[in-house]
Amino acid sequence: MKKGTLWGIVIAVILIGISVIAGQYNSLVKLEETVKSQRGQVESVYQRRADLIPNIVATVKGEAAFEQETLRQVVEARASATQMKIDANNAQDFAKFQAAQGELSQALGRLMMLTENYPSLKANQAFSDLRVQLEGSENRIAVERMNYNKVVGKYNIKLRSFPTNLIAKWLGFERANLFEATTGSEVAPVVAF
Repeated sequence: MKKGTLWGIVIAVILIGISVIAGQYNSLVKLEETVKSQRGQVESVYQRRADLIPNIVATVKGEAAFEQETLRQVVEARASATQMKIDANNAQDFAKFQAAQGELSQALGRLMMLTENYPSLKANQAFSDLRVQLEGSENRIAVERMNYNKVVGKYNIKLRSFPTNLIAKWLGFERANLFEATTGSEVAPVVAF
C-alpha cells in the first residue's frame, strides 16, 4: 500500500470515530435535557398542589372545629416538601424529595378523609372546588411522574447500550433516578363510617 493511501485510511477512521462520538454525545445531551425538562414538569405540578394547601387549610379551619393535629401535619409536610431543592442525579436527594412528597400526599389524604365527618364542610362550595382542584393536581402528578419515568427509562437505556456506555462513562454522564411508589402506597387507607 502506498503511504498516502494508508494516511487516508487512518484519517477516515479517525473522522468516523469522531463522528460516532459526537453523534452519541449529542444524543445523550438531548435525552439529558429532556429528562430535566420533564422533571421540571413534575416539580411544577407538585408546586401547584402545594399552592392549594393554604386555601384548603384556611377553608377547613373556618368551617370546622377540626382536628388540629391533622392540620399541623399537612402544614409541616407542605413546608418540608416545598423547601427541598433536589439534584435528581443524587440518589439520596431524590429519595428525600420523594419521601417529602409522599408524606405530603399521606397528610392530605388523612385530611380529606377526616373532612367527611363535617357535613357543613362538604356542603361548602369553596371547599368542594378546592377538593376538585386537589384531585386534579394529584392526577397531573401521577401523569407527569409516569411521563418522567418514561423519559428516564429511554435515557438510562441509552446510557447502558454499547458503544454509548463507553462514551457516556468517559464524558461523565450518569443514570437518572426514577420516581418510585411512596412507601405504604400499596396499602389502601382504612375508611370508617
